[in-house]
Amino acid sequence: MSLHQPLATPPAGGLGFESSWPVRAGDVDPDNRLRFDGVARYLQDIAWENLQATFFTETDPIWIVRRTVIDVIRPIIWPDEVHLRRWCSALSTRWTNMRVSINSDNGALIESEGFWINISETTGMPTRISDKGLEYLGMMTAEHRLRWRPWLAEPAPPESEADMPFHLRATDIDQFNHLNNAAYWQAVEHRLVDFPKLIARPHRAVIEYIAPVFARERVMVRSRYDDGSATDSPVLKLWFVVDGSVRTAARISALPGDRPDAQ
Repeated sequence: MSLHQPLATPPAGGLGFESSWPVRAGDVDPDNRLRFDGVARYLQDIAWENLQATFFTETDPIWIVRRTVIDVIRPIIWPDEVHLRRWCSALSTRWTNMRVSINSDNGALIESEGFWINISETTGMPTRISDKGLEYLGMMTAEHRLRWRPWLAEPAPPESEADMPFHLRATDIDQFNHLNNAAYWQAVEHRLVDFPKLIARPHRAVIEYIAPVFARERVMVRSRYDDGSATDSPVLKLWFVVDGSVRTAARISALPGDRPDAQ
């Protein structure tokens, strides 16, 4: 799969893990749209519920996300009830692509995929998924040779007056002393305020975590916006930079052809 391809379709037979809950009022913007940081928290929540409902808490308890893809086909608008289905769409011995489909009582639809890496409790490094875990995940997909390929390798632009400081709060830091994955999306939302047309149509947001941001580090967000005047494909790109090094990159763009029939 690459940056512009559609996400994998669900497996047959209803395989996967499902959960539902009301949209939280604290996760929406002034127009009642579920923000990206809210979506990211929902993806974390169903991943945690999925972990707790299976044997993975004993065999493979620690996972980190390297990339998240979020396709907003029809935005979720509060108040609403969301229904989430999570399954494996590809795997290798140390990592998986985990798909989550989010639909709602009011007809909203968000499709997502996360590249999850299994982490050793003792070394803190990527490690082999347990045999039991591989068997369980492998039932949902025929793709068992998943490889990591970065999508957002473009270097950050030079420093400019448009650089935005991203101040870390104590509540943004997780149990590993890292900036929580969902917190990055707050900076994305801050820039999107200036480009409402970008999210007024079906759109794809991609974020890749290159290296962690730690508590008390000074983060600058550089960005570049292309209005798509030549191609009708506006794109917003962001880079989270610490001491000149890009730690995370993000990209928001219109879905090709608006992809109204996305699964």
